[in-house]
Amino acid sequence: MEFEKNVSLKDYTTYKIGGPAKYFFIAKTREELVGALKEVQKQNLPVFILGGGSNLLISENGFDGLAIKVDIWGVEFKNNKALVGAGESANRLALLLAPKGLSGLEWASGMPGTVGGAIYGSAQAFGAKISDVVESVEALNKKTLKIKKLSKRQCQFSLKNSLFKKNKDWVIVSAVLKFKKQNPQETENKVKEFIEYRKTHHPMDFPSAGSTFVNPEIHPVKYRGAVISPRAKLFDRVKIKELYKKYPELENHVKKGVIPVGYMVEKCGLSGKKIGNAQISEKHANFIINLGAAKAEDVLALINLVKSEVKKTFGISIETEVQLVGF
Repeated sequence: MEFEKNVSLKDYTTYKIGGPAKYFFIAKTREELVGALKEVQKQNLPVFILGGGSNLLISENGFDGLAIKVDIWGVEFKNNKALVGAGESANRLALLLAPKGLSGLEWASGMPGTVGGAIYGSAQAFGAKISDVVESVEALNKKTLKIKKLSKRQCQFSLKNSLFKKNKDWVIVSAVLKFKKQNPQETENKVKEFIEYRKTHHPMDFPSAGSTFVNPEIHPVKYRGAVISPRAKLFDRVKIKELYKKYPELENHVKKGVIPVGYMVEKCGLSGKKIGNAQISEKHANFIINLGAAKAEDVLALINLVKSEVKKTFGISIETEVQLVGF
């Protein structure tokens, strides 16, 4: 099996940032994917699996191994279920479902990335999750080169995490997704609403990786009159009342069970902050955008700055949603 050499990975990411892969291969079928991984075993190469290239930041040093882009497309419908290839566009699938009156993925309308990538990162938005519609996933084990069907429970979905993200031995090949029947016009209206929302609230005019950080999910309880989350250890019990005095709207976010990172970044005064050609978006502060010639190191510096300032101001340790490669 022949691989391309020294292929620029920035052309395969939504960030448009990144150096070359020593070897590169596009797998359009499961057979090609198995063949590429067999070669990996023979040559003892490091391997990196690439989907739609969102939620990804690649170093200018690139990747010293084989980058495999999983480009297995196709959708087969049967009643209210769909067998979907891992390389299928999540946005395209949402648009295909709408006129059929199949509801459950409208929130992915206008979202970059693939179905496989959404499952890998346990994607969610607007109160809905990819795990809500997953019935089963077919995945290839890199070591055994065998394909196994995994149930939703076996996928171990959690907040922006899954079995596939925790255990890199598994490569998603396809998935069976199950949807609810709904009036097609209602489904199409929801799709239009989500697309319009992203256009007006997200910085769509600049390359980005999507949301940079995971919004902390919390389980609020009352403690001496203040809403806190001791289970997630997000707040110091003494500091919380002082935070509410300074940011009274914070308590409303906590009551809803999620604190938007964009809100915290704005309150830290970092909205619009630039390092090199990377910038924290003024339109949505959980996005770090590429103004045209940003380097991966510029983006990483902003990521570290945000983590530090949010921790200092709110006492919350936030996690990156963006996967780092080659650092």
